[in-house]
Amino acid sequence: MRVATWNINSIRARTERAVAFLERSGVDVLALQETKCKDEQFPHEAFEALGYEVAHVGYSQWNGVAVVSRLGIDDVEIGFPGMPTWGDPAAAEARAIGVTAGGVRVWSLYVPNGREIDDPHYVYKLDWLARLRDAAAGWLADDPAAQVALVGDWNIAPLDTDVWDPAWFAGRTHVTPAERDAFTAIAEVGYTEVSRVHVPAEHTYTYWDYQQLRFPKNKGMRIDLTYASPALAARVTGVTIERDERKGKQPSDHVPVVLDLAD
Repeated sequence: MRVATWNINSIRARTERAVAFLERSGVDVLALQETKCKDEQFPHEAFEALGYEVAHVGYSQWNGVAVVSRLGIDDVEIGFPGMPTWGDPAAAEARAIGVTAGGVRVWSLYVPNGREIDDPHYVYKLDWLARLRDAAAGWLADDPAAQVALVGDWNIAPLDTDVWDPAWFAGRTHVTPAERDAFTAIAEVGYTEVSRVHVPAEHTYTYWDYQQLRFPKNKGMRIDLTYASPALAARVTGVTIERDERKGKQPSDHVPVVLDLAD
């Protein structure tokens, strides 16, 4: 079984790339973030033509998360228990969707950016992560053998080597101790960040800004990460960061991270 996560940065702009990736990679379940469309605008037909089912939540041209699966989709859940909201309910953010596919509970997560350290959105980000930790701990308490994947764009670089220049990021979000502690808290309740286990190399990135030739200069960040519950982590045989997806015509600024699971 192959499970992948990809911040697609507009599914309508990159449907062909997503379809080509699925055809080429043999991924069975793909979690998407930043779909940037309402539910009725998601290009279901393109994925269904390949034999994939789609679960998506999106309210506007911002945010949006989805899971597409050729192993079936069951028990769709919009938002995890206790997930905080931001601002006016009419402007709700679509940041988490959970499905069961191939016996794995897959959560596609788009963690709030945080904006600036003195911005209320930064407090919201930390609260969001704390609530996710509580929910994730609860799932394991209910079923220690549960196979749970928490995958997506975490908007956190856990280590200094996960950014191209730690000095440039000083005083900015994504690298603050509070954000890194919030990320580590997921491990403290029993999950393993399996992409680090299988791809430990320093300066291995999953995101490069479009500006200032960041990709050719490899000035990137590692922020697309994959937490697995103990039962699922034991099944992971390898992880691949699909760097070449940042190349070519109209790429996303993120690349897919692929997990291979033993049967």
